[in-house]
Amino acid sequence: MENSENKKATRRKFLRTIGLTIGGSALFGLAGIDLFDDTAKGCSKCSAGNVDKSLSQINKPVTNEEARKGIAGRKFVMVIDLAKCDGCKTCTVSCQNMHNTESDREWIKVYKMKDAKSTSPYFFPKPCYHCDNPPCTKVCPVNATFKRQDGIVLVDNERCIGCRSCMAACPYSTRYFNWSHPIQSPETVKMTYSPEQSFPRRMGTVEKCDFCPDMIRQGKMPSCVTACPMNALYFGDQNENAVTDHSGNTLKLSQLLEDNAGYRYLEELGTEPRVYYLPPKNRKYPKPNENEINHPVKDNKLNEPQPAMGNMKM
Repeated sequence: MENSENKKATRRKFLRTIGLTIGGSALFGLAGIDLFDDTAKGCSKCSAGNVDKSLSQINKPVTNEEARKGIAGRKFVMVIDLAKCDGCKTCTVSCQNMHNTESDREWIKVYKMKDAKSTSPYFFPKPCYHCDNPPCTKVCPVNATFKRQDGIVLVDNERCIGCRSCMAACPYSTRYFNWSHPIQSPETVKMTYSPEQSFPRRMGTVEKCDFCPDMIRQGKMPSCVTACPMNALYFGDQNENAVTDHSGNTLKLSQLLEDNAGYRYLEELGTEPRVYYLPPKNRKYPKPNENEINHPVKDNKLNEPQPAMGNMKM
């Protein structure tokens, strides 16, 4: 029992540390509300798929130097359970709404896979893998794409010259080039640029999945995780050995990977991805109706308030 209490105390300390990094809840204009309290239910303005861009207006972006440094002492990681994913693509829709990306630039692609003719299909979400040994950062001539100390790989579009060397070097094909003027909302055009927010977006530059680092600084999960109605996506800190899903359930990372034979996609390339997969064995949900796969809303859960990082449970 004492062990359990110590773990909870450590978790609370971790979450509060992230909060203090950005000045706490004062940045939200919500004086007196502790976003990292164990009873927190998340911010209703940040429901996945319907992100309120005015929230980003309230929070002053971190400096370029802070964005390149990352959050000290953290090592962020994602786990995708292929046995739970039903191919609804809600994660993709939420990501596109969050970052204002066009339909031909899906930062998270969901592929329908089949291991053999006689086996049933499963679905394979593919974000950027935020490699610990990223080939993309080594070929950029202007240091526009970089890896932070917390494991996140970002692109600085104020430096990017559009040479696309990083796209050629990435073995996962998870980077996209803005050939035309990106979609911009009146709010995002006025925003001060930061590599963490990627707004305003620019033509002639490269972009990709970024793990939503601005939301992490606010104590929230990436939009794809909070949007997944099947709890197929987990996100957390490898240093804390903990990851959390859409419902706020927190699991021990090492145990989750060991018990489910977790693996990394094409890890034989030596890129050391920070995204792990759990195999699609003993599928926990029936094969989805093919006619419903492209429907962005699953059981009307897309617009429900999502759990904040402070609501993680050990």
